[in-house]
Order: sequence, then C-alpha cells, then structure tokens
Amino acid sequence: MLKQRFISGIVLFVIAFLAVWFDEPLPWLTIGVTWWGVMALREFNHVVAQVKAQPFIVIGTVATVLFIASPHVEDSLPPLLTGFAVISLLYLLKPGDRTQAFIRWGWTLAGVIYIGWLLSFIVALRGLDGGREWVLFALAVTVASDTFAYLIGRATGKHKMAPSISPGKSWEGAVAGAIAAIAIAMILKPVLDLPSSYIALGLLGLAASAIGQAGDLIESLFKRNMAVKDSGNSIPGHGGFMDRMDSVVFAAILVYYYVVLFAQ
Repeated sequence: MLKQRFISGIVLFVIAFLAVWFDEPLPWLTIGVTWWGVMALREFNHVVAQVKAQPFIVIGTVATVLFIASPHVEDSLPPLLTGFAVISLLYLLKPGDRTQAFIRWGWTLAGVIYIGWLLSFIVALRGLDGGREWVLFALAVTVASDTFAYLIGRATGKHKMAPSISPGKSWEGAVAGAIAAIAIAMILKPVLDLPSSYIALGLLGLAASAIGQAGDLIESLFKRNMAVKDSGNSIPGHGGFMDRMDSVVFAAILVYYYVVLFAQ
C-alpha cells in the first residue's frame, strides 16, 4: 500500500506540474482540473445515491464544468450561480416521482459547490500575476504536509486528533505536516522567486497545512456520514478523486486570497 501510494503520488505530482507550468496551446490546468472535478462529482453522486438520494447528474455535471472554467470569463460567477439555481429548481417540476425532489436538489447543489466552485479557485489562482508559481507553491506545500502527516502519524501517532471522524489522524502527524509545510514554503521562495518574505511564506505554509488538514477532516466526515471508507478506488494507494482533492482545494483557496490581498 505504501509503495502504491508513493508511486501514484509521484505520477500525479508530475502530471500536475506539467499542467500548471504549460498553458499553451491549451489551458492544460483548466482541462485537468475540469476532468478531475467531473470524476470527483461522479464519485460524490455514487456515494450519495447509495444512502440518500440520487442527485441530478446531468445538471450537476454541466454546472461543475462551468464553475471550474468560470475564472476564464470575467464576472461570470453571479449569472452562472443564478442560472444553475433557477434551472435546477425548474427541473423539479418535470413529470415523475417528486417525493425526494428537494433532497435530490439539495445534494446536487452540495456537489456542485463543494467540487465545482471550490476547484475553480485553482484555475483562478493560476490566472493571477505569477499564478503559475503560486499554484505550484500550494501544491508542493499540501503534498509535503499530507506526506509527512501520514508517515509520522502512522509511525508515532498516539494522540488522536479527531477519533470520531478519522481515527487514523494524530496530533503528532499534524505537527509533522505543519513543520514540513513551513520548510517547503521557505525553500520555494528563492526557487520560485515568490514576492513575499520568508516569514510571510512560512506563516502561509503553516496556515495552508492547517486548513488543508481541516479539509481532509471534512472529507472524512462526509465519508463517515455516508458510511464509506473511501469515495472510490481509482488511484492506487490513495482512494478516489475526492480523497485527493480535499486538502489541495482548501490550501489553494487560502493561497488565492493571500495573493489577492497581500501579494499583488
């Protein structure tokens, strides 16, 4: 399992690096994130359908794709959100069994917001000045945090962080992940020529590790509520697409707002 996890992680990071670095002749990062979002939404719908109610697959998938791509069109979010809300509500009136109509609508909305809207921040971050470097920063800090939290937590973790949500996560692992994130953040300053001080980047790395691990707990809470261990098994050693997006998405959102507010 550990060998599979390592190999899969390396392959994913290399693909992500290439997609972030090159944006011609096509916006490869947007294409990759969109594909990832569609696959993650598919897992989300499958899990929810087993224990709750089947979300609206077509409407949810189209909305997810549009949300992820929305940063390419200025001021597209308000009309997109309005259109999705109106169309999905009108869809409730179609002939057929309507006993779970609003439950299905609610889960459709949840999937689009959690996956489509949040993933769009990775695309939005790439579109900022110096966005290529900042996306790589967010990815590297998250990978370092997740990797060391997993390894150290597995080897020495005795004090459980949230046993009712994720019994495998420990405070020892969380601290190790935070230290790794700070170290990588400061190493990347000269490597990526980031326009922030070492102290600021160290604090950003710490915050990204913390919010990334919180995002991982949110994903664990979702799976526990759905009574599943993993959202899927598409990625050897890692589970499904949803399992690998939680911490990255939350860290990318944090980095996005840091860049917008303090680094531009």
